[in-house]
Amino acid sequence: MSGVQNYYDTLGVSRGANGAEIKQAYRRLAMKLHPDRNSGDARSAETFKQVKEAYEVLSDDQKRAMYDQFGHEGLAAGTGQAAGRAHGFTGDANDIFGDIFSDIFGGGGSGGSGDVRTQRRGSNIDYEIQISLADSATGTTVKLRIPRQVRCGQCSGSGAGPGSAPVQCSYCEGAGQVRLQQGVFSIRQSCPHCQGSGQTISNPCKNCRGSGRMRESSPMEVKIPAGVDDGDRVRLQNAGEASRAGGGPSGDLFLHIRIAPHPMFQREGRDLYCEVPISITNAALGGDVEVPTLAGRVKLHINSGTQSGHVYRLRGKGVPSVRARSPGDLHCRVRVETPVNLGKRQKELLTELGEGIADKKHSPMHSNWLGRVKKFFNGLHS
Repeated sequence: MSGVQNYYDTLGVSRGANGAEIKQAYRRLAMKLHPDRNSGDARSAETFKQVKEAYEVLSDDQKRAMYDQFGHEGLAAGTGQAAGRAHGFTGDANDIFGDIFSDIFGGGGSGGSGDVRTQRRGSNIDYEIQISLADSATGTTVKLRIPRQVRCGQCSGSGAGPGSAPVQCSYCEGAGQVRLQQGVFSIRQSCPHCQGSGQTISNPCKNCRGSGRMRESSPMEVKIPAGVDDGDRVRLQNAGEASRAGGGPSGDLFLHIRIAPHPMFQREGRDLYCEVPISITNAALGGDVEVPTLAGRVKLHINSGTQSGHVYRLRGKGVPSVRARSPGDLHCRVRVETPVNLGKRQKELLTELGEGIADKKHSPMHSNWLGRVKKFFNGLHS
């Protein structure tokens, strides 16, 4: 594919188009340019490929963001990430592509003009899991037990009883599809007799009643890569629902990641944020305080004269991401704590201290504020 095409121009949408607009534009172009409707037209076939490529990028939020920021070079760099390939961080392009052509041709997404039998994939499964912030930073393995349709063990998924086998559908002659003529258009759709499988079963398996699959909850272990964030998705190919008898491969399992709230940290991308209360003494004189990180305690040096709300940054104490293995930073916002429940002598000492530092030299913010207040009231009475 050419690396110079503008994906938005290819689909004929603006850069601010939402997902529905992008899908609608793709559906319109796909119906017009699909090879089954333009047999032998090399130009339409090439344009169809460009349209499909553009849709696969713009329908995926992560790929689209990478393309918007870095163009084709950013996409090339992103697809080179080993973690992304291994754990399937992809958008819905392939799923939506199959869905669109199921609507057009009544089948499971046959993309060319070769074998027309509809090989229906099993349904995808969406499953939400929650992991801790620490596990999202280091990666983890989760054990799951998800109810799903699996291939029947008694008939090996064929749907046929012992001593028998599926036979070719006589209505579609094993093609799985029939061709309908509608005006100048010739459209293929799934065979109504075999539901697109190309086969019929005269002696159904009693265990699965001819469906070729059974429902069970089988345990599985899934590796979650380091750096996943809230809302990320892990795709496990062929771990979804099994297809019906005579159909194609199983669907996929999509794990939607949710990060549990943490009592200490908030995460934004690769960076972590926390609040650190310090005493008036620490704020005025400076010193070291211990602060937590996901890897353990570290010392944070407080400069003398630190004001409440000041943010200190600890480099490399954040979390990695699936696209950048180096971790982000930890941002510590200090809060100067006002003493409470003071005794008589403590109040006397604070009063003496306050009288000794109540000038512009020691309290410039307070002195400047008093000056602005005085100016304000003078203006009201002038």
